[in-house]
Amino acid sequence: MTKTEMTHAIVAAKAAKNLTWSHLAQAVGLSEVYATSCCLGENSLSAEEAAKLASLLDLGPDVAQALTAYPSKGEASPTIPKEPLQYRFQEILYVYGGTLKALIEEKFGPGIMSAIDFTMHVDKVEDPKGDRVKITMNGKFLGYKKW
Repeated sequence: MTKTEMTHAIVAAKAAKNLTWSHLAQAVGLSEVYATSCCLGENSLSAEEAAKLASLLDLGPDVAQALTAYPSKGEASPTIPKEPLQYRFQEILYVYGGTLKALIEEKFGPGIMSAIDFTMHVDKVEDPKGDRVKITMNGKFLGYKKW
């Protein structure tokens, strides 16, 4: 089973059982963001975590096995996303990418923020002018090596 087939099976089972991503994350004991990324094929679970998730969704061992496979990250993404929310994140990078780079390098020196030693949380902030999306990204700083 491919990661794409796995994702379709998980999304269909999740909808049929009227579960949320939070329910799935709690079942495997991981954060909502990380567990969702596993279900969407961008990360992988341990065999034990995958078995718990497959059992919750009444999916077979083929789905559990696919959940443990290491992904080729970002392969499903087009060069320029057409889905509006994903495009907005690309737009944020177009507009603020240079600013983020400048500020990180000013505060830490030359380097990058890890996407491996990394956490992310998505929160809803109620606001009378319209609810807001709050995304917190926390990545280890990795300085460039000199040799």
